Amino acid sequence: MDFAFDARTEELRVKLLAFMDEYVYPAEAVAEEQRDGLTSPWETVPVVEELKAEARRQGLWNLFLPDSEYGAGLTNLQYAPLAEIMGRSPQLAPTATNCAAPDTGNMEVLTQFGDERQRKQWLEPLLAGEIRSAFAMTEPEVASSDATNIITHIRRDGDEYVITGRKWYISGAMNPDCKIFIVMGKTDPDGDDIRRQQSMVLVPRDTPGVTVKRAMRVFGYEDHSHGGHAEVVFDDARVPASNLIGEEGGGFAIAQARLGPGRIHHCMRLIGMAERAIELMCRRAASRTAFGKALAQQGVVHNWIADARVTVEQLRLLVLKTAWLMDTVGNKGAHTEIQSIKIATPRAVVDILDRAIQLHGAGGVSQDFPLAELYAGARTLMIADGPDEVHQRSLARRELKKYL
Repeated sequence: MDFAFDARTEELRVKLLAFMDEYVYPAEAVAEEQRDGLTSPWETVPVVEELKAEARRQGLWNLFLPDSEYGAGLTNLQYAPLAEIMGRSPQLAPTATNCAAPDTGNMEVLTQFGDERQRKQWLEPLLAGEIRSAFAMTEPEVASSDATNIITHIRRDGDEYVITGRKWYISGAMNPDCKIFIVMGKTDPDGDDIRRQQSMVLVPRDTPGVTVKRAMRVFGYEDHSHGGHAEVVFDDARVPASNLIGEEGGGFAIAQARLGPGRIHHCMRLIGMAERAIELMCRRAASRTAFGKALAQQGVVHNWIADARVTVEQLRLLVLKTAWLMDTVGNKGAHTEIQSIKIATPRAVVDILDRAIQLHGAGGVSQDFPLAELYAGARTLMIADGPDEVHQRSLARRELKKYL
């Protein structure tokens, strides 16, 4: 087994690490200051546009997209260590490099399933970082952990589709640069195959009948950098029938294709968040004294730091194995590993962040350190893209099938 990075990955790692040190970390405080002066909290702060321009200049752009026609052409295994680095500053780095969700998943959908017109109209400006997008699947009225439950109705009426329904926690939808929604709903609610009832359509934000009602907070955070999470109502919103992505009844399959890479990308970034937490723990422990001793001399602090390091090394190996399998045998062949990292990584990183917060005392829950916001994001990922329990159920059934 070869654990070394290949030449291209190492080259990009060196460039990205330097970009983080020179531009991204210093921009974190600047972004907070600039946000206070905006007329709308959802606008993109100027420093982000500066970061995007610099990332493009350095070739650190669309690194997530394996299709070399549109993106960097990296494999999952090559992208994993880069996404980890970006995860150290999740509010800025993914956006700066045009590698932020939900745009990444939407670009993958349009690359794989969009037609030429759809790619021209929506994929190209997304690839250029000129607009943002949102993926509208989750609904408040049903348990959206089972995607077959969704009740948003997409009805064919001549040359148009009419969309009626209510979505929430639609990431990025508060950002005024969000110009397009990919909406999942039922075109055949009474169909025999519950996984062929759903379809996906492209719905421009300015479509009559589309209302972005309110921002949804996450543990009190509004997640300004990613464009927030919105409740969106579709009230007889009409779009051309040509806005259908793929075929009628293909929505569930497209969603599964979209979520596989999304899940591993989240886990890659989570490892970067854990590394940032370990760094902050060590710096804090070395700089603080309590009861006559430096925190770095306290045995419980040793345990926290050692356990965090062991956990991160284990998680990284599992994520890299999963990335390698996705590259070599496909997402279906890596199903067990994708579910394993989706269960293990957020849970473990939440624990590491919790210890880091504890070590920082009151500072850990404040806005003066990134830990509380990192914790909110990591904890959310135990729900997003399928809650832990759904993945545990599926994984256990696959294991038991060998014996039953």
